[in-house]
Amino acid sequence: MRRRRLAVLAAVPLLFAAACGTDQGGTSATGGTGSSASSGLKVAGEVGAKPTVTFPQGTPPAKSSEETVKEGAGTEFKVGDEVLVNYTVYTWDGKSNPAVGSTYDTGSAEAIQVSEQLPKVLKDALVGARPGGRHVAVVAPDSLTKEQVEQAKQQGQETPTQVLVMDMVGLKPKPVTVSGTAAEHGVKGVEVTNPEPGKAPTLTTKTKEKAPKELVTKVVIKGTGPEVKSGQNLMAHYIGKIWGTDKKFDSSWDRGEPATFQIGVGQVVKGWDQSLVGQTVGSRVLVTIPPDLGYGKEGNAQAGIKGTDTLVFLVDIVGAY
Repeated sequence: MRRRRLAVLAAVPLLFAAACGTDQGGTSATGGTGSSASSGLKVAGEVGAKPTVTFPQGTPPAKSSEETVKEGAGTEFKVGDEVLVNYTVYTWDGKSNPAVGSTYDTGSAEAIQVSEQLPKVLKDALVGARPGGRHVAVVAPDSLTKEQVEQAKQQGQETPTQVLVMDMVGLKPKPVTVSGTAAEHGVKGVEVTNPEPGKAPTLTTKTKEKAPKELVTKVVIKGTGPEVKSGQNLMAHYIGKIWGTDKKFDSSWDRGEPATFQIGVGQVVKGWDQSLVGQTVGSRVLVTIPPDLGYGKEGNAQAGIKGTDTLVFLVDIVGAY
């Protein structure tokens, strides 16, 4: 399965490094609707859509700040929560102040762990926030270590100040447990064993049967959750094997946690996009993928997959958001 990194922060190395650093203090600002009392930023647009930010003239601030632009509703976020956030990141350089990434461009909210390891200003913005709220965090040099400031200078940022406009979506859903009566899948040459709920199923592909030439999708257990939509982040437990050899090349069960990836937008092999969009959360799905919908003629040497191999996956859909 091919996967690209989803996090917008991957395109913002300085801020990503800051999230792994130590807390450096930072100030807190409260303001009105769309402007920051301490920074002078003006944020326009509706929550749930990419914002427009107007920057004041002059040198970017050297101190961090955070502000609530719009209050949300519901249960407040706390340390330890994993929350879904749509955010847009700007580099405040006092000149063009460019936007450097937005989840509204990728089409999917990101999950952020609220922890003490975040820069204090980001943690303060997230703790106490509620779904539907919009918050602004100015991450200035006082939130960074000396090493991170030096790294920013090496990247051409003499004043490494970044701005995050964050729209709070809600808590990341907990993975569900696949359960229910298993149906016969009817794919000759493939065996599936369905254990008790919460246990890893088994998939056997050792066979002399000819592999299907077309994509085959069979629902083994039908989930009762919502339908998976294109563009969502899919949470899945899965086993991947090669038809005829029973060679296992990948398994989330072996890693002890489900994988999360965006579905339906070309970030995984075509066979996954075509077979899993439209399925329901809580389902177990058997998928056989011919080479042209898998890794193509080049195969995947690192995984031991040749360009002629048919792939077989047993997928538990445990969440989507």
